[in-house]
Amino acid sequence: MWLDRLGHSGGASPQNNGSRSGSPMPRRPSGASRGPYMTSQRPARGSSLSLVSNDSTASLLASRKQNGSSLRQSTSATPTPGDTKAQDAAALALLGRLIGASSGTSAAEDREKDEEGQDDLVITDEDLEGDYDFGGLALREVAAANSVARQSSQHSARTPQDLDKDQAKLEDLHKSIRACDEVLNSVETNLTSFRNDLGLVSADIENLQSRSAALNVRLENRKAVERGLFSVVEDLSVSPVLVNKIVEGHIDEQWVQCLKDVDKRTASLRSSPPGSQPKSIKAAADLLPLLDKLVLKAIERIRDFLVAQIKALRSPHINAQIIQQQSFVKYGDLFTFLHKHHAVLADEICLAYMNTMRWYYSSQFSRYAKSLEKLKMHVLDKNDVLGHDDHSSRRSSAKITGPPHDAFSLGRRIDLLRGPNQVALSSYMAEEDKATHYLETPFRHFNLALVDNATAEYTFMASFFSPALSYATIARHFNYTFEPTFALGQTLTRALIGETYDCLGVLLCIRLNQHFAFELQRRKIPAVDGYNNATNMLLWPRFQVIMDHHCEGMHSLAGSSNSTILASGNAGGGGSGGGGGSSSASMASAAPHVVTQRFGQLLHGILVLSTEAGDDEPVVTSMLRLRNEVEAFLTKYSQVCFGKDKRKRERFLYNNYSLVLTIISDVHGGKLATEQKQHIEALKTAFQEGA
Repeated sequence: MWLDRLGHSGGASPQNNGSRSGSPMPRRPSGASRGPYMTSQRPARGSSLSLVSNDSTASLLASRKQNGSSLRQSTSATPTPGDTKAQDAAALALLGRLIGASSGTSAAEDREKDEEGQDDLVITDEDLEGDYDFGGLALREVAAANSVARQSSQHSARTPQDLDKDQAKLEDLHKSIRACDEVLNSVETNLTSFRNDLGLVSADIENLQSRSAALNVRLENRKAVERGLFSVVEDLSVSPVLVNKIVEGHIDEQWVQCLKDVDKRTASLRSSPPGSQPKSIKAAADLLPLLDKLVLKAIERIRDFLVAQIKALRSPHINAQIIQQQSFVKYGDLFTFLHKHHAVLADEICLAYMNTMRWYYSSQFSRYAKSLEKLKMHVLDKNDVLGHDDHSSRRSSAKITGPPHDAFSLGRRIDLLRGPNQVALSSYMAEEDKATHYLETPFRHFNLALVDNATAEYTFMASFFSPALSYATIARHFNYTFEPTFALGQTLTRALIGETYDCLGVLLCIRLNQHFAFELQRRKIPAVDGYNNATNMLLWPRFQVIMDHHCEGMHSLAGSSNSTILASGNAGGGGSGGGGGSSSASMASAAPHVVTQRFGQLLHGILVLSTEAGDDEPVVTSMLRLRNEVEAFLTKYSQVCFGKDKRKRERFLYNNYSLVLTIISDVHGGKLATEQKQHIEALKTAFQEGA
């Protein structure tokens, strides 16, 4: 019965073509030629010759019951013949699934079949607990009978041609496997060789790393040694480039730098004490003679260079300041080196330079002084002194030629002191100038040019000769160079003030000289102080002499006869006619005297030029003397003109002091001006009541 069932085709059963309600288990769909208990003919994984299919097992393990198991329900009722066949079919199906599960069919194959659309069943616990009838056979026997039947059906279906094809396939497979084995052996050989090569490379890398570490240590050690020995090696070596530059190179900034290098090395070797480093090193002993020769060669070249530049200063129409800046100051280290290594030669070159510049400035300023002497000058003599007889002045005016001038008014002469133009007049313009000037004009131009040139020369000497020479030595050299020029300035000053009676002009020269002294102090040029002091020693005495002449003139006028006093007033517009006695006194006018007008203008000029004057200046004493003399003259004149008429005398004096106060009222600043205003104001107030 079971054997017939094993060979029964599932496709001939009427139960499989109809509804599935008669089967206790869900039916597994299969082809028409395959029975319900036949397993799949697909060979097992890993072998193409497997005859046992795992489809049934996979289908059994992967199948699931959709609406619950009906096995218990089918066994509980009394079976009918039709039900018996259905039960047998379900049992065989379950057995096939169990056999398939025991054959090791993987779940992956079941999933593949699910993907193909097969409706597998899932064995649940209810299916296993069901009561199935296998006809007295054990489960293994049923499975073995099913397997034998399936194999017999498969072998019966194969032909010799199919077997030949399978043999050919197997042979091709065998050849492919052998080819793969050969390829794999070659790959294995290559991999083994590559592994050996990697080992060698790794060993080489380790060797290189160790050598690199050793080299790094040696490099650091060499750097440390180099840092310690660099200065010593540098001091004990001289490059050929440096030697060639010193011996044959053009003297420029690079040559000066090489000279400093040689000087530094020489000083370093010679400064070390005997027996100590680095003098005891043999390299130092070999280097010292070479450095000595380089020093001698450098001295020779410096001498030739400086002598050539000094000769250039003697060329006609040469600008000395250009050569000084471009050839001397630019290479100031040359003289320092020369003075350090050959002081005698340095002093000789310094003397040659000073003699050259001494001649240069002397010739230049001599020519300039001659040009200034060609300027037309106002001549102020004894006739321009206060208290001088105007009648004699008019009588001698025909013999005096020259443009008119005012000896007592400052006017615009103050512009030379306060003006912004601080440029000296050139020689050419001085020779072409046709205007008439006062004495302070040539004095200012000459001394202004002298101050500018002295500033440039002293600055050059301080820059070029220091620090080889001290500043005291440089000042002596400067004075030696400018000695003839200073003498020319003093000679010009004597010529200008020697015969003049221009009090304001001399005081202007004094203020200009003081201004130059302040400017030199601002420029830090102390070497010209001696010339300024000498000029002051010429100007102040002459100023006092001129002020003494004014005082003596007023004193003489006040001590003269009454007719002379009246004549001075009539000549100046103070009276209406000449004559003596009471008739002249009765006709005298109370208008200010001409001497008062001149004194007021002179006092105004002195006060304007003395706004910053100190109490110790000679101008204070001289002006007080002159003021007292003028006051004495005015008092004497009022007594002579108005006799015992006190009211007229006071009115006359009030008018004169009012005029003086009006003239000096625009002077602002200065202690001297304030004192004079207060004094004149007090006199004016004293005579105001009587006026």
